[in-house]
Amino acid sequence: MNKAEKNEIVQEVAELIKASSAVYLVDYAGINVEDITKLRREFRKEEVSYRVVKNTLFRRALVEAGKYEKLGDNLVGMTGYIFATSNPIAPAKIIKKYNDDSKKLTLKGCYIDKAYYDGSKLNELASLPTKPEIVAGILGSINAPVSGIVGAINAVMRELVSVIDEISKKEAA
Repeated sequence: MNKAEKNEIVQEVAELIKASSAVYLVDYAGINVEDITKLRREFRKEEVSYRVVKNTLFRRALVEAGKYEKLGDNLVGMTGYIFATSNPIAPAKIIKKYNDDSKKLTLKGCYIDKAYYDGSKLNELASLPTKPEIVAGILGSINAPVSGIVGAINAVMRELVSVIDEISKKEAA
């Protein structure tokens, strides 16, 4: 790989870092090509990018991007890089699921927005709700009082109709 190719990779990775709301570093030692292909497919479903580049090139990209400086401490051994833009928790869920099944693909560290998490936080991160789940919960909370009011109004209407019906029966008799 010549210098121009290396610079192109550094530029590309720096752009991925800048555009990402989360960056995960994983150790992929011992994982076969078939499993990596399945993982990439899972990541793609969640609109997450998985890349493997040399640690030295990633370190240069970190400097160029000016973000996520603590990730540089984890650049040892076989490292895969995961970039999430819209759903920063999705990679943690995928990593945990694969790790639970195979005991491979361990989290080295990650940044979600501006917060750094080391590899020991994987279970906590994977248990966080995703953005759509949070939105659904908020909408459900907002909608609950409205449905309660509608239910109360309907109950009053039923009572009123029942009273009017009883009065009409008494007058007819």
